[in-house]
Amino acid sequence: MHYENTHAFARQLDRDDSLRSFREQFIFPQHNGENVLYFCGNSLGLQPKTIRHALLHELDQWATHGVEGHFRGELPWMYYHKFLTDQSARLVGALPQEVVVMNTLTVNLHLMMVSFYRPTPERYKIIMEAGAFPSDQYAVESQVRWHGYDPATAIVELAPRAGEDTLRTDDILQVIEKEGGATALVMLGGVNYYTGQLYDMEKIAAAAQRSGSFAGFDLAHAAGNAVLKLHDWNVDFAVWCSYKYLNSGPGGPSGAFVHERHGDNAALPRFAGWWGHDESVRFQMKKGFKPMRGAAGWQISNAQIFGFAAHKASLDIFDAAGMDRLRAKSLQLTGFLEHILDEINSARNLFRIITPRNPDERGCQISLLTDQRGKTLFDYLAENGAIADWREPNVIRFAPVPLYNSFEDVYRLGKLIADFN
Repeated sequence: MHYENTHAFARQLDRDDSLRSFREQFIFPQHNGENVLYFCGNSLGLQPKTIRHALLHELDQWATHGVEGHFRGELPWMYYHKFLTDQSARLVGALPQEVVVMNTLTVNLHLMMVSFYRPTPERYKIIMEAGAFPSDQYAVESQVRWHGYDPATAIVELAPRAGEDTLRTDDILQVIEKEGGATALVMLGGVNYYTGQLYDMEKIAAAAQRSGSFAGFDLAHAAGNAVLKLHDWNVDFAVWCSYKYLNSGPGGPSGAFVHERHGDNAALPRFAGWWGHDESVRFQMKKGFKPMRGAAGWQISNAQIFGFAAHKASLDIFDAAGMDRLRAKSLQLTGFLEHILDEINSARNLFRIITPRNPDERGCQISLLTDQRGKTLFDYLAENGAIADWREPNVIRFAPVPLYNSFEDVYRLGKLIADFN
């Protein structure tokens, strides 16, 4: 598409946008009586208007039925995780039995590594991104130490080439091949939180499995952002959160994927809990764990009902919008923002875009590596009603989210940056 940095062009794109009505389903914070320009959905998504009703419904369920709310009403608590299954499966490209909503993100990551990081003296290494999000770094380090290995030798970090900002797929594959005989697990983010790079998960999973290791992904920045096909890509496991692009509120529940070839393997080690036990005999309260089929067999506890209710309200919106349409708009939004930023920077030299220029290699994010004026620019934007995200030491992240950001939002953000001095 040929982009123009004009208000008229932005408004025309909004008129042509088949998803424009979804913006009205979200609540925007206010700045001087107007909606903020909200570009922080990669950190915390906006609140869908339907979530208030969903939470009040469950409060009424509790007030009316007490403990019997587990078995009564439209959405009995006893089965609540099942009400999220089909929608979650569509969201990540999985079979229904391959997904479950439970716990929170890093808890699920640990639970998956209990099953899929089984080091031996010959195979003990984990391949991951250098500079991965700290939760992933800490989880991997602690798992390695738990098994008696030294992170300095057991963790292989993938770093961009000198002078480059992102990883090349070929370089990732070469490291997997080189380290293959000693590798137990390849564990990357689906989208890098810092640069916004979208990884080729299908190729990475295939390379990991050719080397004899498992392939897992943290999809915190990919779920609800990119089109995912976890089943078809033959991914072994994945986890994601719901409070970023999935708009389910701070601390919202996590999802987990376990490929069907592992889901019925009762011999696969796992940390067991009551809610993962076969539901047909769960209330017999007997010893001896018998896992549910599929990903549900990794559950530890019963559903956090209020968080699940908020999550379902958001998943309803994703079902109505469809990930293919959202991704198409996302590519336009980031393309438009990239064009505007390039035009501004050609005269100002304020920053450098570190997100891949190839739109197929990024999510709905553009990250700017700034100079010594970066924090001043970020604060200036906030003071003028534009909410982005600052990452030390000098990166500003913008996430134009297709569910609720407009092309006019992007244009107005560009106008603010152009007026910065």
